[in-house]
Parts: sequence; structure tokens; C-alpha cells
Amino acid sequence: MSTLVEKVQQELIQAIENDQLVLPTLPEVALRVREAAEDPNISIPAISKVIGNDAALTARIIKVVNSPLLRTSREINDLQMAVSRLGINYTCNLATGLAMEQMFQATSDVIDRKMREVWNKSTEIAGISHVLCKHYTRLAPDQATLAGLVHQIGVLPILTYAEENGVLLNDSISLDRIIERIHPVVGEKILRAWEFPDAIACVPAQHLDFTRDSAKIDYVDIVQVATLQSYLGTEHPFTKLDWNGIRAFDKLGLNPDALSQDDEDLSAAMEAAMGMLQ
Repeated sequence: MSTLVEKVQQELIQAIENDQLVLPTLPEVALRVREAAEDPNISIPAISKVIGNDAALTARIIKVVNSPLLRTSREINDLQMAVSRLGINYTCNLATGLAMEQMFQATSDVIDRKMREVWNKSTEIAGISHVLCKHYTRLAPDQATLAGLVHQIGVLPILTYAEENGVLLNDSISLDRIIERIHPVVGEKILRAWEFPDAIACVPAQHLDFTRDSAKIDYVDIVQVATLQSYLGTEHPFTKLDWNGIRAFDKLGLNPDALSQDDEDLSAAMEAAMGMLQ
């Protein structure tokens, strides 16, 4: 490990342990949506009003409901109709996840580009997670989508740190190593600070533990398989692992050796799911 990586890693870990790392705050619109969703009597017009205050988020929700994966024969161009079609819980989880995109912005080109990469990968894995959840489990696809969207949230404060400590801006290899080692623990810390449910808050820290074997299938398993599947056909180190030894595949009822043999319907669903979030 290079001296720079070791130094920065120690600084970040110390900041985490001492509660000195500045964690990002949940976007205002996401806070309002979550607060509204806690009301068991919330109505479709009321939740639509909360989301409707954010024009960009409104457009994204309408895009999602009209995507090939979810659309009906009738195009929806009204937010209330979209919420009615998706359901309040689904809409709130989707709105919370999509609102995260507002956070993936930086002032320097290098960090901004890196944040775009992370967000694009998160939407890809969220789309795959949605389809895996819907096809192979009885868990909630909207929760799986949210888990995919936030599983790399721990990268944000690391990139913010890098932006403020210019030496890392010119050393992308060291920056990638630091992110790889630290983002899981930072991600869990952020989601717990945001009071996300345990089933999702544990995803950042556990989804890269390929020896993990939980008692029953959960969102960690789904995001783990989605992550691996996203690298099929590449030279990424994850493709060199023995996927047959990873219990998450068994719990989903998937044969890793058969993944590369295209199931056209499943592949089409995944493409549609990824497209609806971009």
C-alpha cells in the first residue's frame, strides 16, 4: 500500500471513529417525502404535493412510471396518476433514492466525473436489483431499488475529502484504493445517521462480503448478486471469483454458470429497469 493511501486511510478511519467525518445530509425533498410517508393516513394528493415541489424529481417519477418495465397502455403525464400507479410506498422509496442524485455533484472536474461514474453504477445496480427482487424473491422491488441506489453512498464524503485535499486529485489509483477500502463502513454510518431501516442500512458494509451467509434472503444478497452481474463480460476482479461458492446465488435460486447464457426476457427487463433510473 502506498504511503499516500495509508496516510489518507488512517486519517479517514480516525475521523470516522471520532465522529469527525462530515457526513452528507439527506436532500431536503427526500426528508420531506420520508416525513410524509410516516403518516399512515397520507393521501396520494398530499404526497404528490410534497414531491411536486421538486420539478426535476417529478419528471423522474413520471419517466419511471412510463418506462417499458412499468408502463401500461395509457401514458401517464400527471404526478398524481403516477403515484396512484406506483403506490405510495413505492413512490416514496423511489423518490428518496432518486433524490440522492442531487448529492453527486462537485466543483472540480475530476471529482465531478468520479461522482457521475459512481451514480451511473448505482443506477445500473439498482435496476438489476429491482428485476432480481421481482423475479426471484418475495421482497419489495422498491426497497431493492433503493438499496441499489444507496449502496455506494459512502463514496461521497471520501470524494469530498479528496476535493479538499488536492494531492488525491492527481492520483486516481490511490483514490480508487481508498474508496474501495473505506466506502462500505462510511456508507453504513451515513444510512444509520439518516435512520434508514436496518435491512437497507447494512447493505453498504455487507454487500462485498462474499463469504456472507445470512439465515434468509435479504437486500444484501440481491445487491451482491446485482453487483457481480453488472461486471459480466468484463475483466473486473469480481469476475475471477468462484461465484458458485457465493451463497447469495443459492438463496435467489440462480445458477451463476447460467448467467452468461442470455435469458432474453430477463435481459430485456434489466435493460428496461436500468434505463428507467437514468
